[in-house]
Amino acid sequence: MDKRELADFLRSRRERITPADVGLPAGPRRRTPGLRREEAAQLAFISTEYYTRLEQARGPRPSREVLTGLARALRLSDAERAHLHHLAGAPPAPPPGPSREVRQSILDLLDRLPQAAAIVTSAIYEVIAWNDLACALMEDFSALPRRDRNLARRAFLGPHPQGRRLYGVSDADAFARTTARTLRATAARYPDDPEVAELIAELLDGSEEFARLWASHDVCAAPTLCKTFHHPMVGPVTVNCDALDITDRDQRVVFYTAPPGSSSEEALRLLSVVGTQRMDVPR
Repeated sequence: MDKRELADFLRSRRERITPADVGLPAGPRRRTPGLRREEAAQLAFISTEYYTRLEQARGPRPSREVLTGLARALRLSDAERAHLHHLAGAPPAPPPGPSREVRQSILDLLDRLPQAAAIVTSAIYEVIAWNDLACALMEDFSALPRRDRNLARRAFLGPHPQGRRLYGVSDADAFARTTARTLRATAARYPDDPEVAELIAELLDGSEEFARLWASHDVCAAPTLCKTFHHPMVGPVTVNCDALDITDRDQRVVFYTAPPGSSSEEALRLLSVVGTQRMDVPR
C-alpha cells in the first residue's frame, strides 16, 4: 500500500467534484475546491475521521468494500478505479459477470451511423444497444423483454417464424457454431456468474445442436465477413459484417453495411425510412 500516493490521489479526485455534481448544495464559506472531506466520507458511507486519515496518509489499508464506496463517491472512471485499488495494495477483482453497461460514446456512435445497422452485444450475446436501422433490419429490440434480446437463445431455441432462423440470415448455422464456441470461453472467464450458467444450462437442456457443439470443447471460430438477411418486406439484404471489440467491457459492436451502389444499399435506405413498420400485413 502506497499511503502517500493514495492520499494525494484521493485529494485530487475529491477536489475536482463540485457539490452540484453529486446533488449537494454549495453553501456559504466554501474555502476549498470540490467536496469537503466530510461530504466525500458521507457519499462513501465511511466516517469522516477514517477518510481524513486516508488523505493524511495515516489510515490503515482500506477494504475492498471501502474502495468500492470511494470509487462511487468520487465518480472514478474504470481506469481510475483500478488505479485506486493498486495504490491500496488490493488489485481489483475480476468482474463477477459480463458488463451490460454501454459507454455513452458508443451509444452516440450508433446514432451517427444512419446508413449502417449496428448493435452492441455482451459476452453472452445479449443485444444491449442498437440503432434504428438495426431494429428495421432485424427486429425492434426495445419492444422485447431482456431475455428475448439474447441472440444465442434465439439462434438455438427460436422463435423461427416461417422457418427463418435468426432473422433469416444466410450464415445462421455458422453463427450457431461460433456462438457455442464463444460461450465456452465466456463461461471460463465468468465461472461464478449465475446468468452465464443459467443461459448455458437452458441451451443444453433445450437444444440438441448446442449440446453437441458444447461437447466438442472448441473455443474459437473464424468470423463471417459477409451475410444475407432475408427480410420479410424488402427481400434479401446482403451486407458486410464487421465487429469492433470493446475489450474493457467485454462487449462487441457489430456493423452491417451494404456495398455502395448495390440493391442491398437501396434496401437499407428503404428500411431506414419505414423503420419497424410492417407494410407486408393488412392494417
